[in-house]
Amino acid sequence: MALLRWRDRELDPGDTLDWLQDQIDDLFQGFPHLPVARGLFDRTASPPVDVIEAADSYVVECDLPGMEQKDIDVSIASGVLTIKGEKKGPRDSESGKIYRDETWAGSFQKTLSLPQNVEPDKVEAVFTDGVLRITVPKSESAKAKRIALKAS
Repeated sequence: MALLRWRDRELDPGDTLDWLQDQIDDLFQGFPHLPVARGLFDRTASPPVDVIEAADSYVVECDLPGMEQKDIDVSIASGVLTIKGEKKGPRDSESGKIYRDETWAGSFQKTLSLPQNVEPDKVEAVFTDGVLRITVPKSESAKAKRIALKAS
């Protein structure tokens, strides 16, 4: 049996659409981590990325467990940082029956727009223990400068 909310007033089309949107939002509350592709070429099955702003740089961290350095490509063009790669999954029939498959495998691409105050020629990428860490230094004009106070 379906339960419906009773409204004791006449509905206009705006209220009806708001009610419908609320119902759809309620429906998807049970799926808190639906994948979202944000970049133009991003896929929904791709690794998560953290972006941290430090005093003199931006740090991009990407978890890539089970991947090898040769399978990852990092590039910058026209103010866009691109992380591409392919994660191979252990999917041979001799490994046994799969009861649950929650990890992802396949090719991926993440694109991040960079601020204009960075130095793209000095970007460093390090891949250690399944974590890709990309450091994008800020330009000198973007770094915070301390101003000395004068007493009068």
